[in-house]
Amino acid sequence: MRIVKENARVRVPATSGNLGSGFDCLGMAHDLWDEVFVSLTTGPTRVTVLGEGKDTVPRDESHLIITVINDLLDKLGLPRAGLDLICRNHIPHGRGLGSSAAAVVAGIMLVRGIIDQPEVLDDKTVLELATSYEGHPDNAAPCIYGGATLSWVEGKEINTVQLPVSEKIHTTLLVPQEVLSTAAARTALPEKVPHTDAVFNLSRAALLVHALEHRPDLLFSATADRLHQNYRAEQMPHSADLLAALRKAGWPVVVSGAGPTLLLFAEVPDALARTISEQGFTLISSRPAAGAQLL
Repeated sequence: MRIVKENARVRVPATSGNLGSGFDCLGMAHDLWDEVFVSLTTGPTRVTVLGEGKDTVPRDESHLIITVINDLLDKLGLPRAGLDLICRNHIPHGRGLGSSAAAVVAGIMLVRGIIDQPEVLDDKTVLELATSYEGHPDNAAPCIYGGATLSWVEGKEINTVQLPVSEKIHTTLLVPQEVLSTAAARTALPEKVPHTDAVFNLSRAALLVHALEHRPDLLFSATADRLHQNYRAEQMPHSADLLAALRKAGWPVVVSGAGPTLLLFAEVPDALARTISEQGFTLISSRPAAGAQLL
Protein backbone atom coordinates (compact mmCIF):
# COMPACT_ATOMS: atom_id res chain seq x y z
CA MET A 1 0.00 0.00 0.00
CA ARG A 2 1.22 3.48 -0.89
CA ILE A 3 0.22 7.09 -0.57
CA VAL A 4 -0.50 8.20 -4.13
CA LYS A 5 -2.17 11.59 -3.65
CA GLU A 6 -0.89 14.64 -1.84
CA ASN A 7 -4.31 15.99 -0.91
CA ALA A 8 -7.94 15.03 -0.37
CA ARG A 9 -11.21 16.76 0.41
CA VAL A 10 -14.26 15.38 2.19
CA ARG A 11 -17.57 16.65 3.47
CA VAL A 12 -19.35 15.07 6.41
CA PRO A 13 -22.88 15.65 7.73
CA ALA A 14 -24.23 16.53 11.15
CA THR A 15 -26.08 13.67 12.82
CA SER A 16 -28.54 13.00 15.63
CA GLY A 17 -28.16 9.87 17.69
CA ASN A 18 -30.95 8.08 19.58
CA LEU A 19 -33.93 9.74 17.86
CA GLY A 20 -35.72 9.55 21.18
CA SER A 21 -36.62 5.91 21.71
CA GLY A 22 -33.68 4.34 19.84
CA PHE A 23 -31.06 4.92 22.52
CA ASP A 24 -27.51 4.21 21.28
CA CYS A 25 -28.72 2.44 18.13
CA LEU A 26 -30.77 4.75 15.89
CA GLY A 27 -29.41 7.83 14.16
CA MET A 28 -30.01 10.25 11.30
CA ALA A 29 -27.83 12.45 9.08
CA HIS A 30 -28.81 16.08 8.46
CA ASP A 31 -28.25 18.46 5.57
CA LEU A 32 -25.68 20.43 7.55
CA TRP A 33 -22.05 19.85 6.63
CA ASP A 34 -18.41 20.27 7.57
CA GLU A 35 -15.96 20.34 4.67
CA VAL A 36 -12.35 19.34 5.33
CA PHE A 37 -9.30 19.60 3.08
CA VAL A 38 -5.88 18.10 3.82
CA SER A 39 -2.55 18.44 2.02
CA LEU A 40 0.59 16.44 2.78
CA THR A 41 3.60 18.72 3.21
CA THR A 42 7.25 18.55 4.18
CA GLY A 43 6.72 21.28 6.75
CA PRO A 44 5.09 21.28 10.17
CA THR A 45 1.46 20.39 10.71
CA ARG A 46 -0.85 23.38 10.41
CA VAL A 47 -4.58 23.62 11.15
CA THR A 48 -6.93 26.32 9.88
CA VAL A 49 -10.50 26.34 11.23
CA LEU A 50 -13.24 28.47 9.70
CA GLY A 51 -16.71 28.65 11.22
CA GLU A 52 -17.74 26.52 14.20
CA GLY A 53 -14.94 25.89 16.70
CA LYS A 54 -12.57 28.45 15.19
CA ASP A 55 -11.85 29.89 18.64
CA THR A 56 -11.85 26.66 20.65
CA VAL A 57 -10.44 23.63 18.81
CA PRO A 58 -6.69 22.86 18.81
CA ARG A 59 -4.52 24.10 15.95
CA ASP A 60 -1.80 21.47 16.28
CA GLU A 61 -1.40 17.68 16.16
CA SER A 62 -3.87 17.28 19.02
CA HIS A 63 -6.71 18.29 16.67
CA LEU A 64 -9.01 15.27 16.43
CA ILE A 65 -8.83 14.94 12.65
CA ILE A 66 -5.03 15.11 12.71
CA THR A 67 -4.94 12.50 15.48
CA VAL A 68 -7.18 10.15 13.48
CA ILE A 69 -5.16 10.58 10.29
CA ASN A 70 -1.86 9.89 12.06
CA ASP A 71 -3.25 6.91 13.99
CA LEU A 72 -4.59 5.39 10.80
CA LEU A 73 -1.39 5.95 8.84
CA ASP A 74 0.41 4.08 11.63
CA LYS A 75 -2.11 1.22 11.49
CA LEU A 76 -1.64 0.92 7.74
CA GLY A 77 2.14 1.01 8.00
CA LEU A 78 2.38 4.26 6.06
CA PRO A 79 4.75 7.13 6.84
CA ARG A 80 3.49 10.23 8.56
CA ALA A 81 3.96 13.61 6.92
CA GLY A 82 3.33 17.21 7.75
CA LEU A 83 -0.37 17.96 7.35
CA ASP A 84 -1.99 21.18 6.24
CA LEU A 85 -5.60 20.88 7.39
CA ILE A 86 -8.38 23.32 6.52
CA CYS A 87 -11.78 22.85 8.17
CA ARG A 88 -14.88 24.77 7.11
CA ASN A 89 -17.24 23.88 9.93
CA HIS A 90 -20.99 24.35 10.06
CA ILE A 91 -21.83 21.61 12.60
CA PRO A 92 -22.24 23.19 16.06
CA HIS A 93 -19.83 21.81 18.66
CA GLY A 94 -20.97 20.36 21.98
CA ARG A 95 -24.63 20.47 20.97
CA GLY A 96 -25.47 16.81 20.32
CA LEU A 97 -25.10 17.01 16.53
CA GLY A 98 -22.25 14.55 16.06
CA SER A 99 -19.40 17.01 15.52
CA SER A 100 -16.83 14.60 16.96
CA ALA A 101 -18.16 11.67 14.91
CA ALA A 102 -17.99 13.89 11.83
CA ALA A 103 -14.36 14.76 12.61
CA VAL A 104 -13.41 11.10 13.11
CA VAL A 105 -15.14 10.00 9.91
CA ALA A 106 -13.53 12.90 8.04
CA GLY A 107 -10.06 11.84 9.17
CA ILE A 108 -10.59 8.23 8.07
CA MET A 109 -12.12 9.26 4.74
CA LEU A 110 -9.22 11.62 4.03
CA VAL A 111 -6.80 8.71 4.39
CA ARG A 112 -9.01 6.70 2.03
CA GLY A 113 -8.63 9.56 -0.43
CA ILE A 114 -4.82 9.53 -0.54
CA ILE A 115 -3.96 5.81 -0.66
CA ASP A 116 -3.73 3.50 -3.66
CA GLN A 117 -6.02 0.86 -2.12
CA PRO A 118 -9.07 2.79 -0.90
CA GLU A 119 -11.05 -0.45 -0.74
CA VAL A 120 -9.23 -1.41 2.48
CA LEU A 121 -11.18 1.43 4.08
CA ASP A 122 -14.64 0.39 2.90
CA ASP A 123 -17.68 1.76 4.71
CA LYS A 124 -17.91 -1.10 7.19
CA THR A 125 -14.25 -0.67 8.13
CA VAL A 126 -14.75 3.08 8.47
CA LEU A 127 -17.67 2.37 10.82
CA GLU A 128 -15.61 -0.01 12.96
CA LEU A 129 -12.71 2.44 13.17
CA ALA A 130 -14.99 5.39 13.94
CA THR A 131 -16.80 3.44 16.64
CA SER A 132 -13.46 2.64 18.29
CA TYR A 133 -13.06 6.39 18.83
CA GLU A 134 -16.70 7.21 19.56
CA GLY A 135 -17.61 4.26 21.78
CA HIS A 136 -20.96 3.68 20.07
CA PRO A 137 -22.07 3.80 16.41
CA ASP A 138 -25.31 5.80 16.48
CA ASN A 139 -23.66 8.99 15.16
CA ALA A 140 -20.89 7.43 13.09
CA ALA A 141 -23.25 5.18 11.12
CA PRO A 142 -25.51 7.90 9.68
CA CYS A 143 -22.45 10.10 9.12
CA ILE A 144 -21.00 7.37 6.89
CA TYR A 145 -24.10 5.88 5.27
CA GLY A 146 -26.51 8.81 5.33
CA GLY A 147 -30.24 8.89 5.98
CA ALA A 148 -31.48 7.03 9.04
CA THR A 149 -29.56 4.05 10.36
CA LEU A 150 -30.02 1.25 12.86
CA SER A 151 -26.78 -0.06 14.38
CA TRP A 152 -25.95 -2.92 16.70
CA VAL A 153 -22.87 -4.62 18.13
CA GLU A 154 -22.48 -8.39 17.88
CA GLY A 155 -19.38 -9.57 19.73
CA LYS A 156 -16.67 -7.32 18.35
CA GLU A 157 -18.48 -6.70 15.08
CA ILE A 158 -20.22 -3.39 14.42
CA ASN A 159 -23.25 -3.66 12.14
CA THR A 160 -25.62 -1.15 10.62
CA VAL A 161 -28.50 -1.03 8.18
CA GLN A 162 -30.02 1.97 6.46
CA LEU A 163 -33.68 2.62 7.18
CA PRO A 164 -35.98 3.91 4.46
CA VAL A 165 -37.33 7.37 5.28
CA SER A 166 -40.51 8.81 3.83
CA GLU A 167 -40.09 11.80 1.55
CA LYS A 168 -42.80 13.45 3.62
CA ILE A 169 -40.47 13.79 6.60
CA HIS A 170 -38.85 17.15 7.20
CA THR A 171 -36.80 17.98 10.25
CA THR A 172 -35.91 21.11 12.20
CA LEU A 173 -32.93 21.42 14.51
CA LEU A 174 -33.46 23.64 17.54
CA VAL A 175 -29.95 24.65 18.60
CA PRO A 176 -29.44 26.44 21.94
CA GLN A 177 -26.53 28.61 23.01
CA GLU A 178 -25.52 26.17 25.76
CA VAL A 179 -23.11 23.29 25.22
CA LEU A 180 -23.00 19.86 26.87
CA SER A 181 -20.36 17.18 26.44
CA THR A 182 -21.49 13.64 25.70
CA ALA A 183 -19.30 12.34 28.52
CA ALA A 184 -20.97 14.66 31.01
CA ALA A 185 -24.41 13.68 29.75
CA ARG A 186 -23.59 10.00 30.25
CA THR A 187 -22.95 10.53 33.94
CA ALA A 188 -26.64 11.29 34.48
CA LEU A 189 -27.80 7.89 33.26
CA PRO A 190 -28.66 5.19 35.83
CA GLU A 191 -27.04 1.75 35.72
CA LYS A 192 -30.46 0.08 35.86
CA VAL A 193 -33.91 1.07 34.63
CA PRO A 194 -37.35 -0.34 35.46
CA HIS A 195 -38.51 -3.27 33.35
CA THR A 196 -41.60 -1.29 32.29
CA ASP A 197 -39.42 1.53 30.96
CA ALA A 198 -37.30 -0.91 28.97
CA VAL A 199 -40.41 -2.47 27.42
CA PHE A 200 -41.81 1.00 26.72
CA ASN A 201 -38.73 1.98 24.71
CA LEU A 202 -38.54 -1.35 22.89
CA SER A 203 -42.07 -0.86 21.58
CA ARG A 204 -41.49 2.77 20.63
CA ALA A 205 -38.16 2.07 18.87
CA ALA A 206 -39.77 -0.72 16.83
CA LEU A 207 -42.63 1.62 15.96
CA LEU A 208 -40.14 4.34 14.97
CA VAL A 209 -38.62 2.12 12.27
CA HIS A 210 -42.11 1.71 10.79
CA ALA A 211 -43.09 5.36 11.25
CA LEU A 212 -40.02 6.71 9.48
CA GLU A 213 -40.90 4.90 6.26
CA HIS A 214 -44.64 4.38 6.25
CA ARG A 215 -46.42 6.37 8.97
CA PRO A 216 -44.97 9.79 9.76
CA ASP A 217 -48.22 10.49 11.59
CA LEU A 218 -47.04 8.02 14.27
CA LEU A 219 -43.75 9.84 14.94
CA PHE A 220 -45.04 11.48 18.12
CA SER A 221 -45.72 8.12 19.78
CA ALA A 222 -42.68 6.48 18.18
CA THR A 223 -40.21 9.05 19.56
CA ALA A 224 -41.36 8.82 23.18
CA ASP A 225 -38.56 7.86 25.57
CA ARG A 226 -38.06 6.75 29.16
CA LEU A 227 -34.41 5.64 29.08
CA HIS A 228 -32.32 8.79 28.82
CA GLN A 229 -33.99 12.13 28.18
CA ASN A 230 -35.64 12.63 31.57
CA TYR A 231 -32.44 11.65 33.38
CA ARG A 232 -30.49 14.30 31.48
CA ALA A 233 -33.03 17.09 31.94
CA GLU A 234 -31.21 18.73 34.86
CA GLN A 235 -28.09 19.10 32.72
CA MET A 236 -29.98 21.01 30.02
CA PRO A 237 -32.94 22.70 31.74
CA HIS A 238 -33.51 25.22 28.94
CA SER A 239 -33.83 22.46 26.33
CA ALA A 240 -35.77 20.17 28.68
CA ASP A 241 -38.39 22.86 29.28
CA LEU A 242 -38.83 23.45 25.55
CA LEU A 243 -38.97 19.71 24.89
CA ALA A 244 -41.71 19.25 27.47
CA ALA A 245 -43.73 22.20 26.16
CA LEU A 246 -43.52 21.06 22.54
CA ARG A 247 -44.43 17.46 23.33
CA LYS A 248 -47.33 18.63 25.48
CA ALA A 249 -48.55 20.48 22.38
CA GLY A 250 -48.25 17.28 20.33
CA TRP A 251 -45.04 17.95 18.41
CA PRO A 252 -42.77 14.92 17.66
CA VAL A 253 -39.57 16.32 19.16
CA VAL A 254 -36.61 14.60 20.84
CA VAL A 255 -33.21 15.42 22.27
CA SER A 256 -30.59 15.18 19.53
CA GLY A 257 -28.00 12.71 20.78
CA ALA A 258 -26.83 13.76 24.23
CA GLY A 259 -28.25 17.26 23.70
CA PRO A 260 -28.84 20.04 24.28
CA THR A 261 -30.06 20.49 20.66
CA LEU A 262 -33.60 19.29 19.99
CA LEU A 263 -34.67 17.49 16.82
CA LEU A 264 -38.22 18.16 15.66
CA PHE A 265 -39.69 15.87 13.00
CA ALA A 266 -41.65 18.63 11.30
CA GLU A 267 -41.40 22.02 9.68
CA VAL A 268 -42.05 24.80 12.16
CA PRO A 269 -44.80 27.35 11.48
CA ASP A 270 -43.64 30.96 11.50
CA ALA A 271 -45.41 31.90 14.72
CA LEU A 272 -43.94 28.96 16.63
CA ALA A 273 -40.52 29.61 15.08
CA ARG A 274 -40.56 33.16 16.44
CA THR A 275 -41.50 31.91 19.90
CA ILE A 276 -38.69 29.35 19.90
CA SER A 277 -36.18 31.92 18.60
CA GLU A 278 -37.16 34.34 21.35
CA GLN A 279 -36.13 31.64 23.85
CA GLY A 280 -32.59 31.67 22.47
CA PHE A 281 -32.72 28.77 20.02
CA THR A 282 -31.47 28.87 16.44
CA LEU A 283 -33.73 26.96 14.05
CA ILE A 284 -32.14 25.03 11.18
CA SER A 285 -34.48 23.45 8.64
CA SER A 286 -33.17 20.19 7.25
CA ARG A 287 -33.95 16.81 5.74
CA PRO A 288 -32.32 13.39 6.08
CA ALA A 289 -29.06 13.75 4.13
CA ALA A 290 -26.48 11.64 2.35
CA GLY A 291 -23.42 10.31 4.11
CA ALA A 292 -19.77 11.41 3.98
CA GLN A 293 -18.43 12.14 0.51
CA LEU A 294 -14.93 12.44 -0.87
CA LEU A 295 -14.92 15.41 -3.23
